[in-house]
Parts: sequence; C-alpha cells; structure tokens
Amino acid sequence: MLNEQYRAMLANKSVIRETFMFGKQRAAQIGYENVFDYSLGNPSVPCPPQFTAAMQQLLAAEEPVALHGYCPSQGDPVFRAAVAKSCAARFGLPYTANHIFPTTGAAGALSHALRAVTKPGDEVITFAPYFPEYGPYVVGTGAVLRVVPAKAPEFQPDLDAFEQLVSENTAAVLINTPNNPSGVVYSTATMQRLAKILTEKSAQYGQPIYLVSDEPYREIVFDGVDAPYPAAFYENTLTCYSFSKSLSLPGERIGYVAVRPGCVGEEVLVDMMAQISRFTGHNCPPSIIQRACAQCLDVTSDLSVYQTNMKLLYDKLTELGFEVQRPGGTFYIFPKALEADANAFCMKAREFDLLLVPGDSFGAPGYVRLAYCIDTEKVRRSLPAFEQLAAAYRR
Repeated sequence: MLNEQYRAMLANKSVIRETFMFGKQRAAQIGYENVFDYSLGNPSVPCPPQFTAAMQQLLAAEEPVALHGYCPSQGDPVFRAAVAKSCAARFGLPYTANHIFPTTGAAGALSHALRAVTKPGDEVITFAPYFPEYGPYVVGTGAVLRVVPAKAPEFQPDLDAFEQLVSENTAAVLINTPNNPSGVVYSTATMQRLAKILTEKSAQYGQPIYLVSDEPYREIVFDGVDAPYPAAFYENTLTCYSFSKSLSLPGERIGYVAVRPGCVGEEVLVDMMAQISRFTGHNCPPSIIQRACAQCLDVTSDLSVYQTNMKLLYDKLTELGFEVQRPGGTFYIFPKALEADANAFCMKAREFDLLLVPGDSFGAPGYVRLAYCIDTEKVRRSLPAFEQLAAAYRR
C-alpha cells in the first residue's frame, strides 16, 4: 500500500520549483536570454580553480580503490580535521575533528541535527521569513514546527514574540542567517538577546534548548555588514553549513554539522548522527568531494557578482517605489508586492517575463523573493521589465 503521507505531499509541490520549470518552458518559446528568471537559488559563478585542481590532483595521484572506497560513518578524517582547524581559527572556538560531521549539503546537516536533539512531539521554533523546506525537515523528525511571525520591514527576529512562544516543549530553535529569503543578517544585538533568552529558558525548564543555525550563505555578506557567528554566543549550538554557495558546488551536496565545544552532549552527538545516517540511508557524502573541499576551506568562488546584482536591483526597486529592506548578504532580495496578494503579483510579473516567487510559503504573505544569482548583464536587461511591471500598477 502506498504511503499516504508522501502522496499528500504531491499536492504541495515547491512553488520555487514550479516557477523554475515554467521558466524552462517559456525559454523554449522565446529564448533563455529573454526570460528573467529570479526563482531558483542556483549559484551563477563557477567554482574556484583550487577545487578543480584538487579534484584533478586526487584523481591523478591517489590510489583509486582507497580514494573511492567507503569512509567511516562519521565522515572522512582528513575532511573533519581540516574543517575543525579552519573553524577554530576563524571563530576562536576549540573545535576538533570530533565536533564535525560531514553531510549531504545543508539539508542533510539540518536533518541530522534536528533528529539528534528532538523526539516526536517536541517543538522546534523558527522565525519568518524562513526557507519552506524547514517544514518537511521538522515534520520528518516527528517534531512540530512553530513559527514566530515576520517582523517587517527590517526582518530581524521578533524576540518579544519568541520569548512568549518558548515552552517546556521547545527542544530546538532553528535560525538562518544570512537569511533566505530576506537577505537580512541577524545582528550582534539580536544574537546576544537570543542567547540570553535561550539560556534563561533552558534553566527555567531544566533542559537544554538547542540552537540549530543554518548558515549556507555565511560567506556572502556585503559592505562590511555585522555578521556574527551564532555559536560564539550560545554553547548549545549545532552549526549547519554547506559549500553549495561559497564554492558554487550545489550539485556535489557537501556540508557539515559543527557541534559547538561545550555543547551538552558534545561527546556523543557526532556518533549519534552517524547512527541517524543508518536510519535515513544518508551514509556520508562522496569521499572525493570531502577530500577536495578539505583543500579549499580558505577560498571561495568570486562572490562579488552578487553584491553587484543586489545594488542594481535594490536601487531600481527603491526608485520604483517598492518597500524593500537592503540585503546584508545572500543572493536574495525580498520586496513587498505592489498588491496585497503576492501570488497575483507574481502572475502579473510573468506578463513581462519576470519570474518571482511569492512570499507566502516563506511565512511572509505580501512579499516576493528574487534570487539574483544570474548574470549581471541579464539583471541589467531585466530592469525595464520591472519598470513596466510597476507602471502597470500605476495605471
């Protein structure tokens, strides 16, 4: 008999993917260069040459059976040690290889981290706007996702509302900074108060409340913005990272969980995640990708294009009268739609071959997300289409 839970999910497919597929169909009709597709967060810059060189060197010099063989359930020791050394140097925390668990991207990291610190019936709190897949990630653990409403227009977390929502059932808090979809970076003041609340509530309920920090956009920050490392503020933090954006490797599915030194359970959490892998069929990302990334921890792709694109769009949108917070990072911008129904607004935008994503599934109705990880030349050519879209609402 078919699993009805997953059958039901077919009726709630990703609006991001649906918009992306529409763009593919439209491109076949009028040409890819004429479709301004801001739907999918797929990096638009190549991986750094150091990664390509590392892959070539590994394939040329390493013994094939060893290179392509199984690695331990906890991950490749070379990768774990290199990540720990890099994190310790960057963030001033005494990470060791025993704190690092390699995963298939940030999604794998989140799935493992959440399973490790929740049980069925627990509650996980996140802040809108948030990545829509948080719902399935949390539901898959048997826990319940609770959402703190968005605090527009600045989109810093509403910590007053959060403090009221925390209860004895709260097992974890899930944050994403720099944030998808808003592009906002949680400030030092935000992180200090969040840590204070978590410390007080953990003491009140006699159990640790874990902070699960989703950080795939950590390296994409603009104009020297204040971009604190969440684990520096709160001991019970599991940091979830991906190289999909920093090294432009989304298809390689490589990331990690970093268990903060001093975290409750630090001595067993990585081993627990290895056991979770048995349950989920995860069993480590590819060995060669772990080894190659271990050689590229201090480099990134050329991420400057995203700041260039951000400035072009932010300046044009503000000129046209959109209410929009200037992104501090990522490659997303999150303006308020020019009508109350963001879905209708996105359908109107399609008339000008602008493909935008409504904010409803991100927990912020009335807003739209633009993923500006596309060629800068194409961003420039899209600006007249935004002018035409805005003009349609002035008529």
